[in-house]
Amino acid sequence: MAAICVFCASSRTIEQRWLDLATETGSEIARRGHTLVSGGGCVGMMGAIADGARAAGGPTVGVIPQALVDLEVADLRSDELLITDSMASRKTLMIDKSDAFLTLPGGLGTLDELFEVWTTATLTLHAKPMVLVDTDGFYRPLLNWLADLTDQHFLKPAGLGLLTVVDSVPAALDALESHLA
Repeated sequence: MAAICVFCASSRTIEQRWLDLATETGSEIARRGHTLVSGGGCVGMMGAIADGARAAGGPTVGVIPQALVDLEVADLRSDELLITDSMASRKTLMIDKSDAFLTLPGGLGTLDELFEVWTTATLTLHAKPMVLVDTDGFYRPLLNWLADLTDQHFLKPAGLGLLTVVDSVPAALDALESHLA
């Protein structure tokens, strides 16, 4: 099937519900026969998603810079752990290794990854589907701001339309699978 890259938080101090969402996402990716591509960390949502995928029998690919390996946060149980020399090369390799992208709640790193993959799509450097899971309106303020950017002509409507927004993991995977079919 497909290699689905998931962007999400690696924070160790978030609420349990976000870890549960990540575990559910990893499990659902594996149940549907896909490979999980992640940032290669073993903490926070990133660790939970990989654990969820493995628990459901799915393969995992982690992509992590050496600096984070040195901090001992690498997912050493990953089926394939790719180590890069920088955060920038990590994002490039994650894009290359993936057929589709799913973004869960997260902070600056998650947004950086989302915007990198989204920007490269608007430049037609790839045509891979991207889905944002807006659980409990987590991303609503950001989405409102992006709509305002479109209204002010800083972002073309076609660019905004490249990102599919849903409110659940099953809907996210349904959307990705329909784009990949």
